[in-house]
Amino acid sequence: MRVKNLILPAFLLCSIVIAQGAAFGEVRSKALVYKDDGVTLTGYLYWDDAVSGKRPAVLVVHEWWGLNDYAKSRAEMLAKLGYVAFAMDMYGDKRVTEHASEAKAWMEQITANVDAWRRRAMAALDLVRSQPMVDAKSVAAIGYCFGGATVMEMAYAGADLKAVVSFHGSLPPAQGVQPGTIKPDILVAQGAQDAFVPEERVQEFRKSLDAAGANWTLVVYSGAHHGFTNPNAAAFGIENIAYNPRADKQSWELMQNFLNDAFKK
Repeated sequence: MRVKNLILPAFLLCSIVIAQGAAFGEVRSKALVYKDDGVTLTGYLYWDDAVSGKRPAVLVVHEWWGLNDYAKSRAEMLAKLGYVAFAMDMYGDKRVTEHASEAKAWMEQITANVDAWRRRAMAALDLVRSQPMVDAKSVAAIGYCFGGATVMEMAYAGADLKAVVSFHGSLPPAQGVQPGTIKPDILVAQGAQDAFVPEERVQEFRKSLDAAGANWTLVVYSGAHHGFTNPNAAAFGIENIAYNPRADKQSWELMQNFLNDAFKK
């Protein structure tokens, strides 16, 4: 059944459904090195060693700062839910920064060529699917800021994903995407006060998803700015980037239910 034109108020949240069993051991991690177009990329795989057999996997795409501890912490949180999680690397050469000008330059280098942008993201997807503990038919992707835009581009490219979740992303429209191309269910969590993404952009995004026949859900959190999920957002000293504990908590809970439903299909 197609879900479209559904905007849920923040207070309409379902009860949390844990993705896997309740018995948890220790979350383990390891670095995975891979390449794209000659660039060396290093991502980090996380899993709970108490969960046996193949299980769903979730890719985590970092903010424009690069693959820092925040993105890794989200992957660890997903592993505690029973998933295999992979904090993927979109910049390569271990590039991480706290300077906005540098982050912007790296991001623009990636997004300037949409085909190359999508190909790099797909390289991480292929790597995760090849892991022996992963159910290759049950993979999703979540992303923050630049990462939110990245998971949308994966969907537009026809990636065989169960779901994508964008947190305070830039909402690139699905331009020229033919109906039937987008396979995953889409969840978008945005801040109502995010000045980086004006209402006109949100409306363009929604209309393009409808034209592409996508199954999408958009949730807008009142009082939330850009970066509302990152507890360290204020440390960057950028106006319009701020942590919002309520929006962070509620969007994470909603994501859990969303992924649980998507992996049941």
